[in-house]
Amino acid sequence: MNDRFFLDTNIFVYSFDRSAPQKAKKAEQLIRRAMTTKKGIVSYQVVQEFFNVALKRFAHPMHLAEAEQYLTTVFRPLLGVHSSAALYAEALRMQSSAGLSWYDALIVCSAVQAGCDVIYTEDLHSGQKFGTLQVKNPFL
Repeated sequence: MNDRFFLDTNIFVYSFDRSAPQKAKKAEQLIRRAMTTKKGIVSYQVVQEFFNVALKRFAHPMHLAEAEQYLTTVFRPLLGVHSSAALYAEALRMQSSAGLSWYDALIVCSAVQAGCDVIYTEDLHSGQKFGTLQVKNPFL
């Protein structure tokens, strides 16, 4: 075990959600741990999905300067998986074999490619395994 862990988009979205304070607190703790231990990983997809929500759907959408600051201080240090033809091919196989949605398959394959032991998300079944990668829902 290398103790690397992957954070899905919902972790970052919940860190801004003041209507769910327990989830916000847990999400903030995970992000802080990811940054301080340097063991947390995100993919390009997480960054894209987060900004799609943060710039349009937040109760108070992020301004450009806030988004740029978050990109620089939070996402850049965590960004460990970029898009590639190999990642897409593996996600296609994962989608078919595991019955996942396309986007969930991309997330799982990104976590596997990064060598993570755990993926924190609420979008998959907590306890589910993909090889040595285990899904954990931090909000249960």
